[in-house]
Amino acid sequence: LICATIFCPPWRYGRAGYQTAEEAWQIAQEQIACYEQWTAEGLLEKVTKRGELKLEGGKTKYILLLEGADAIREADDVGRLYEQGVRIVGLSWRKNRMAGGTGFPGGISGEGKEVVRAMDRLKMIHDASHLADEAFWELLEMTDGPVMASHSNCRAIVPGDRQLSDEMIKALVEREGVIGMNFYDQFLMRPGDYKKRKCTMEDLLAHVRHICELAGNARHVALGTDMDGGVGRDEIPQEMGCISELYKVGDALSAMGMSDGEVAGIMSGNWMRYLAEHLPD
Repeated sequence: LICATIFCPPWRYGRAGYQTAEEAWQIAQEQIACYEQWTAEGLLEKVTKRGELKLEGGKTKYILLLEGADAIREADDVGRLYEQGVRIVGLSWRKNRMAGGTGFPGGISGEGKEVVRAMDRLKMIHDASHLADEAFWELLEMTDGPVMASHSNCRAIVPGDRQLSDEMIKALVEREGVIGMNFYDQFLMRPGDYKKRKCTMEDLLAHVRHICELAGNARHVALGTDMDGGVGRDEIPQEMGCISELYKVGDALSAMGMSDGEVAGIMSGNWMRYLAEHLPD
């Protein structure tokens, strides 16, 4: 089971992308159509409700996640995306019309708040990864809905606003959220080590330990590799060569002394429990 990302690149960050909300909407629709085509061809199975979570049949199942809500032209688009199967939305990637994001401080705009309210009416899941600090705390204040962090690590280990502070982690734990560990080496390694050596599994385990220590258990940490986001084999723990070797994370967790139940939770169970609780009937 994967979170299948819908990502619309903005033009001002050095790549070809959208300049208007309408253009972002069209990019999102093209990506949704691609997932639908793969589904029709039998390559994937879409999950939109809890009864579809059962992992059987041998096919990869996916939940649509919109990373950056600039593709939402108006609040009514939230309902349209919901009908297309989108169940998780992160307001920003970097700063956009909706909220401050990575590298760009700021809170949630008026448009962003309308989107949050529209999501809450449909009981959609909020993704806090990439939110600026101000936007993160505003989101938690204005919504009682589910909040998760799909691919974020610990600021106490790797400074910077792309990571979660201890206070943010504790807040997500209090909300019964789950935090997916990002495998990108720059987000795993202490600044003094980055680019001076290869990232290792121990770098990943340090973030797992930190969250478990803050939470007092292993229920709130999981996998959020970001390996669909342009992260190559040279930028992930060197013990892994590709996504098929994720099992090595489980081996490393066992070797560091975690119980079989804790390992199973981090490898899949924590996400499955969270999604079963928050996806619609």
